[in-house]
Amino acid sequence: MRILLVEDDPVLSDVMQRSLSDAGMRLQHAAEIALASHFWTEYRFDAVLLDLNLPLSQDGARANGLDLLRQMREQGDATPVLILTARNRTDERIAGLDAGADDYLGKPFELAELAARLRALVRRSQGSIDRVHVGGLCFDRSQRRIFVHDNELLLPAREYDVLTELLSPPGRTVSKKDLADKLSDFADMLTDNALEAFISRLRKKILGSGASIRTLRGMGYRVEEESA
Repeated sequence: MRILLVEDDPVLSDVMQRSLSDAGMRLQHAAEIALASHFWTEYRFDAVLLDLNLPLSQDGARANGLDLLRQMREQGDATPVLILTARNRTDERIAGLDAGADDYLGKPFELAELAARLRALVRRSQGSIDRVHVGGLCFDRSQRRIFVHDNELLLPAREYDVLTELLSPPGRTVSKKDLADKLSDFADMLTDNALEAFISRLRKKILGSGASIRTLRGMGYRVEEESA
């Protein structure tokens, strides 16, 4: 799960990054509007954590998280957004939701609740449930575990990320570019050769599960149930 965190408080952003990383999420942090807009426009995220009370931009204009949210919604971007702010008044919650936010969490908050809300947002956006099945292959999202015929399949972190992305939800075609964008660190982009190697290893590991990873030339990859 790849998250864009837009938060200017260095202490809070560091705490959130460490806590959400421990929960299996991959975070990219932006402390001001211009960088957040760049990341949000150029890369794909599963969700955005957006602070409203951001510092002034370099040209002296007040930076407002709601303005960025409205801009992205006007461009047709439907990435789930969870607003974070200390301003927990009802009228401001309404303004955030009317601007296109999907959820709202006032500071201070519990980190466990933050992670749970993010998981719920992503589940709703992907139309997926906690457990998905393709043949005898099962992905338990809540436990972050994968099973083949009820036997747990233990995978290295990158292989796990590739397979869970293809299973979120299963049946859809995911392009190489989208996989690379979602699974890369910003300083270390995932190459086509590396991705193909992960796919090759995963195919061997799910043999006999009743599921397979299909390559659609020029389009990407798809997990589908094998025909009898």
